[in-house]
Amino acid sequence: MNNIIKITARPRLRSPNLLAAWPGIGNVAMIIANYLKAKLPFKELGYLEASHFFDPIGVLVKDNVVEAPTFPQSRFYYWKNDVGNSDLILFIGDDQPASKGYDLANCIMDVGEKFSVKRIYTCAAAITRIHHTEPPKVWGVATSPHVADDLAKYRLQHATNLQIAGLNGLLLGVAKERKIDGICLLGEVPVYASRVPNPMAALAVLKVLAEILTVKIDFSELAKMAIEAGERIKQVAAQAMEEYIDYFTEPIWERGADYGEEDEEITGDDEEEDRN
Repeated sequence: MNNIIKITARPRLRSPNLLAAWPGIGNVAMIIANYLKAKLPFKELGYLEASHFFDPIGVLVKDNVVEAPTFPQSRFYYWKNDVGNSDLILFIGDDQPASKGYDLANCIMDVGEKFSVKRIYTCAAAITRIHHTEPPKVWGVATSPHVADDLAKYRLQHATNLQIAGLNGLLLGVAKERKIDGICLLGEVPVYASRVPNPMAALAVLKVLAEILTVKIDFSELAKMAIEAGERIKQVAAQAMEEYIDYFTEPIWERGADYGEEDEEITGDDEEEDRN
């Protein structure tokens, strides 16, 4: 796959870690990756030839002229950490391929091995019954028991059975195949707001990730984004509640003619069932 991987820089990195991110539920991983890229002086490291993984589904037309097909970008960046003992490689994929995710994950691992990365990190969302007004907890999973033990000091939620969909999870499976340590940090997202970008979950995960990687970063801008997004999620929650009520509530005018008599004959057992 040498013709797919394009390395454009040759930095000397100190036992780097690799963080990879793709779009997913709540856009948690992408919010984190793009925030890190904006706040730290990352430099371009290389890219993957996207045409190998993606098939264009159409073209754009501007001023009545058809443009050439475009592909989602899959790029690597690097940052030298002056504070910690490990530098950081950042991979950001604009999209996940429909059928070549395993090939893409292996290409990323090829780059990781080329620079002797010591650990792979991904981020994702954990859909739970959390309410949007609650601070999201962070879950942590690892590719081996000894790495899971390392996570214990960060007071993360323990996952017994969990599926991490997409490449944010698949990459860890490929890392395990190659016997490279890997960790996925998951921020809680309300089940009724899984399609809304969630900076609150991203902020919770990023704080843990920064502590693990010994990265000093200003969280204030992301915290502001979290507050603003909270209002949007509040609206989504209200809409979900309205739809729930509409679905499970029968309008009075659609009930039978003897509605009033039935309503007066509620028994004690029925009341008990209502409370349950």
